[in-house]
Amino acid sequence: MSILEIIGGVVLIIACIVIVVLCLMQESKNQDGMTAALTGASSDSFYGKNEGRSREAVLARITRTCGIIMFLITLAVNIVPIFTDK
Repeated sequence: MSILEIIGGVVLIIACIVIVVLCLMQESKNQDGMTAALTGASSDSFYGKNEGRSREAVLARITRTCGIIMFLITLAVNIVPIFTDK
């Protein structure tokens, strides 16, 4: 194993742990059907208009970014050994 593979593996493990923690921090979005009708879930509320700046939106954005980073690192860890083998 080369140094690049070890570093890539460590960064990949860290990215996986961060994604799991971020997913656990997010609230579930299961308000549909009758529940939404009873509670009055509407996008006309203050929260609905500002959901792009809310904590959940920030967590979703960070989770998406970490997922992309994890995907790219996974590709790099699997492709780098092909070009570095002698």
